[in-house]
Amino acid sequence: MEISLRYLDEPQRPAVVDPVVPTPLNEKKDFSALTELYSLIGLNHVKKLVWEVTAFALIQRKRAEENLKAEPIVLHMVFKGNPGTGKTTVARILGRLFKELGFLSRGHLVEVERADLVGEYIGHTAQKTREQIRRSLGGILFIDEAYTLAQGGDKDLGRDAIATLVKNLEDHRDNLVVILAGYCEEMDAFIRSNPGLKSRFPIHIDFPDYTAEELFEIALHMFEQREYVLSNKARWKLRQNIMSYCRNRPQHDGNARYIRNLVERIVRQQALRLITQGTVNRTALLTVEESDVY
Repeated sequence: MEISLRYLDEPQRPAVVDPVVPTPLNEKKDFSALTELYSLIGLNHVKKLVWEVTAFALIQRKRAEENLKAEPIVLHMVFKGNPGTGKTTVARILGRLFKELGFLSRGHLVEVERADLVGEYIGHTAQKTREQIRRSLGGILFIDEAYTLAQGGDKDLGRDAIATLVKNLEDHRDNLVVILAGYCEEMDAFIRSNPGLKSRFPIHIDFPDYTAEELFEIALHMFEQREYVLSNKARWKLRQNIMSYCRNRPQHDGNARYIRNLVERIVRQQALRLITQGTVNRTALLTVEESDVY
């Protein structure tokens, strides 16, 4: 079963109204990770996909308990998209969710890249890769820019990391989820590079870039988290600046990371404006003015 999906993302902005969160098998316990996922801005399709995968896995486990034929539960995934589109955030939530549902014993996230897996000589790579797998048991191993493991040619040691990973997926399939992440085209080529990858990573999720409106909402949420309030003119200027940025954004832009850096620059600019004033009251400390936004 291969699931391909594009969806809107992130980061941790509560919905205007309380989300309707499904309850697995009508259980009374609190599934806080599922609640957190449903509270993220947008994400309608990914919520649907996660719930679909969760429902399938739970029912297959229930069928096995009743001695009925059950399909194998494979939760390994491929996340494809530009930086700052929420791949790590969603992976972290999924770790906690799978723990709450009983698929993982710990639910933690171990984030690695090529340098953490590939060694300096033959045999070293397999050793390093097995060590990262060991650290991830009971949780999620998140391999960022995973396509770099296959970019060095047939003699590149990254191939050893892939082979070791594929073998261990079978050995630890009951208590480990692996998520491969990276740019869309590069990840598609990477999956094709090893015949064993496609069948072992059946769930594919595409992370598109944020729209201007989504980035604006993310910025407002970041200011809210930091206890800042934008004046009407500051809000208007911020929106216009973000719209201009989106019209001319680079191919692999920073998305939410760009907004985080923008918010931090604006906060520093506000500090520069306030530090020269004789007295500063609470309202001034809270308020971001038009002149702070650039």
